[in-house]
Amino acid sequence: MTFNDQRRRLLRQLNSRYIYGKYPLLHLAVFLFQLAMVSILVRKFNSYYAARPVLTTMITNAVLGGIADTVAQALTAIRTRAVRKPGGPDPKNDFLAIEIHELDKRNPWPEAELIPDSRRSPPPFDFERLTRFMAYGFMMAPVQHKWFGFLSRTFPLTKDAGTVPAMKRVAFDQLLFAPVGLACFFTFMTVAEGGGKRAVARKFQDVYVPALKANFMVWPAVQMLNFRVMPIQFQIPFVSTVGIAWTAYLSLTNSSDES
Repeated sequence: MTFNDQRRRLLRQLNSRYIYGKYPLLHLAVFLFQLAMVSILVRKFNSYYAARPVLTTMITNAVLGGIADTVAQALTAIRTRAVRKPGGPDPKNDFLAIEIHELDKRNPWPEAELIPDSRRSPPPFDFERLTRFMAYGFMMAPVQHKWFGFLSRTFPLTKDAGTVPAMKRVAFDQLLFAPVGLACFFTFMTVAEGGGKRAVARKFQDVYVPALKANFMVWPAVQMLNFRVMPIQFQIPFVSTVGIAWTAYLSLTNSSDES
């Protein structure tokens, strides 16, 4: 048996294990490992940031992006298992079940990715997808670092004027950076998944505008709090921490449109 066969066999066994019959063991193990990395970063963040601010931000972004995708994959696995097992929720009467049922029809999993003799099981943990999300967070951190520094210099907060400059930062961030950032996200993910120009165009046609609308509903308030209260060294980690739920949403949105 080759190393690759052994690896696949081990992953299949781990993907078939659930805690209390509900929570996927492999997803939970990856999540706990990521939390351990976060605890190390939290304890020594100030010293790391003082020595290497950009690298520290890149690593923090990567870890938090990985947590977001792990959460998204775990939610999908838990819900799909509940829907597919005998006696589970009825897709006709359950909203989330309907969504997963539709995803199943649009994006059936390849035969090689299914756990043998268990076609009712949820899809296995996707380490390649996790790597893509961590890589994107890692690479975007320097851009965010420069952007936040530009906003800080252009619209400085003072004792006499705090709210108005913060509002200007939010306006610039949401009208300029957010649309470009979302475009970069969907382009990077599609290309990293092996898609070409046609796949990128389809992604933008199907999910870009809804994601941008959702962004405008969530992030202005978050960024207002961020720019008004947070010191500059904590602004990107704060965005990344609050953004775990947002990145999980993007992960689900991106995966729902994969061909």
